[in-house]
Amino acid sequence: MDTSAFIAGFNPFSSGEEHVTTPMVEDEVWNSLIALRIKTAVESGKLKIMLPSAEFLAKAKGYATSLGDSFVLSETDIQLLALALQLQTTGKNPIIVTDDYSIQNVATKMGLEFASLAAFGIRRLIRWVCYCPACHQKYPPNVKSKTCRVCGSELKRKPQKTERTLK
Repeated sequence: MDTSAFIAGFNPFSSGEEHVTTPMVEDEVWNSLIALRIKTAVESGKLKIMLPSAEFLAKAKGYATSLGDSFVLSETDIQLLALALQLQTTGKNPIIVTDDYSIQNVATKMGLEFASLAAFGIRRLIRWVCYCPACHQKYPPNVKSKTCRVCGSELKRKPQKTERTLK
């Protein structure tokens, strides 16, 4: 479960499925009514808080970097993707509930399912490229800096390649 799912109003009590999220998702909503809903769901056993292993965090970061989404994904997003991948390797079929298109993009590349609540969801897998809008210098998707090394302008990203259409 991503933070956006809870913000969109998802209620873990509304289904009989097992729901899992990461500690960082819980931290993102610490001072709101959503935090109360999460706390109640955890206490009643409807929601589990799990931390993915370092091995799966590294894999999720690698996928995000290869697509150019690491530029916009937060550590919380990476944790969520890593946890889903880790659960998948244990024989479960995790479905990431999120409206975040970058999470959906990386999840698709990782072979993970996702479900949107308030948005339509992605239709294509996108590989991004970072570039400087001022001097047009291009950077690899794993660029660490958010500013251009040539002119100092803030970097942007644009789709480089659409790999396939999703169903």
